[in-house]
Amino acid sequence: MLSSLPPQANPPESSLWRLLHRLWCHLSQRRRRQFGLLLGLILVSACAEIMSLGAVLPFIGALTTPDRVFSLPLVKRVAESVGITTAEGLLWPVTIGFIVAAVVAGGIRILLSWCSTRFAFGSITEVGLDVYRRTLYQPYQVQVARNSSEVISAITIKVNHTANVLHQLLVLVSSAVVLIAIALMLVAIDSTIAMMAAVGFGLTYGFITVLFRSRLKFNAQHVAQESDKMVRTLQEGLGAVRDVLLDGTQPLYCEIYRRTDHQLRLAQANNIFIGMSPRYAIEALGMVVIAVLTYGLSHQPGGVTSALPVLGALALGAQRLLPVLQQGYAAWTGIAGGQESLADTLEFLDQSLPPEAFQPPPVPLSFENAISFEAVRFRYHSDHPWVLDNVNLRILKETRVGLVGSTGSGKSTMLDLLMGLIDPTEGCILVDGQSISGGRRRPWQRAIAHVPQHVYLADTSFAANIAFGVPSTEINLDRVRQVARQAQIAGFIETQPMGYQTVVGERGVFLSGGQRQRLGIARALYRQASVLVFDEATSALDSGTEQEVINSIEALDRGVTIVMVAHRLTTVKHCDIIFELGQGRVVAEGTYEYLIEHSPSFRGMANVTP
Repeated sequence: MLSSLPPQANPPESSLWRLLHRLWCHLSQRRRRQFGLLLGLILVSACAEIMSLGAVLPFIGALTTPDRVFSLPLVKRVAESVGITTAEGLLWPVTIGFIVAAVVAGGIRILLSWCSTRFAFGSITEVGLDVYRRTLYQPYQVQVARNSSEVISAITIKVNHTANVLHQLLVLVSSAVVLIAIALMLVAIDSTIAMMAAVGFGLTYGFITVLFRSRLKFNAQHVAQESDKMVRTLQEGLGAVRDVLLDGTQPLYCEIYRRTDHQLRLAQANNIFIGMSPRYAIEALGMVVIAVLTYGLSHQPGGVTSALPVLGALALGAQRLLPVLQQGYAAWTGIAGGQESLADTLEFLDQSLPPEAFQPPPVPLSFENAISFEAVRFRYHSDHPWVLDNVNLRILKETRVGLVGSTGSGKSTMLDLLMGLIDPTEGCILVDGQSISGGRRRPWQRAIAHVPQHVYLADTSFAANIAFGVPSTEINLDRVRQVARQAQIAGFIETQPMGYQTVVGERGVFLSGGQRQRLGIARALYRQASVLVFDEATSALDSGTEQEVINSIEALDRGVTIVMVAHRLTTVKHCDIIFELGQGRVVAEGTYEYLIEHSPSFRGMANVTP
């Protein structure tokens, strides 16, 4: 469950049919039309079953008592109209008719199975994309509050469980329709025997369904929970692989994974067993029923010979009926076993999309004069303390601004507010006198580029990492080279075997800290933003590498506004203005030299003696 989402006053029902209705609402119109066509094909398949089953009576009759069949007025008229004048002449066309009916019915079943599978997994492809899309569009506060393993599990594992639920639903509907068709045909042959068999088999499966319903729900919960735990275990073990190697904790993580995987596989195995086990008992019961019928019919006038066509039709009907019953039951267990995963998937699908998700990317907001914080206050929840309290400041265009302060003073929160990732609880943030909230948020964010403390690097080329988020066919290599030179990383890249097409490795594992930060600067410059934001971009570097990166920043075009959050004051020494934060307030502002002279707390951070 998504603990980060706001609680609902009236939570939606979690019944299976309610969940299936919610899933239906998320299917596209195209998929709904395809579902309607599938229902039509299911009806055709049922008719084909009736046709193939109905062909059994004349076929067996023509084999055992051809004279009796030929003496029927309707059969005789039809036979004579096509040139058949003897009872023996019926056998060949009846045999051909039976073969055609069986082949057509089998072909339609194969077509239905292919169409159902394609529909289910094609629909879930769209559902998985929708889950990912809606997740990416969620506000920043939701993103940082939720567990990433739950998101990954939902998109990669639970969506697959949902695909199985949708496929099994189609199988269940198909089985129900075919089951009704076969039952009606058997009733037409011998209503008493057919009704007794249907009631007996139906009650047996009904009893089994009720018996295992709670167990299936329990297993479904285990599958959903253990899927999340498995992804979390993999993330923790592989994400901290350096510490795992140093500490020798591989056995611990392997044991955690083993326990999680064992619980997951055990729940899945139990569901499979519950779905398959009734088959053998029902097949044995079916053989008993056929044996009893044979014995009973043998004592009727005419003995077994006269009853053979009816007995053969009933036997074939039972041979068709039992697999369909088992198929329908197995489909129900598959649906019930995936109910919790379906519920979790729907929770992601029910996430709302902001208006900008349906609009083309806006033009970056023009920044002409100044950014202003006016009486800004912020806290994450109403019962939490204020992170920022009555902040007032002004950032002029084409200036270089530093934000400094002790840990917990609100520096990073101020950057999140500046970038429009979160909204002020009170007060407002203005760009050229207009608020950046509402429809101006996305245009403003398009005017900003961000260099974090830990730059994310994908396992792809230098060029793709610099132009991050741009399709490979649309990357402007001239601009890539230009920004690499500006970030002072071009010399290193161009010495690599494949230059800008050299793969950097996952998370830039083969690069130094300074090289990763310069790539982050190049990436920010590629966006051609009017405001660059550096969030402690040099705090993880040694002093020598830090100075090299600072030199790269200082060499940038003065036409770009730069806002830097720094832990070490050497990073902001050459800024035009520095804002010192303390306990969520601006306690001092000025140049580096001014603050050294007039701010004891700043002087203390700089370790300068007055």
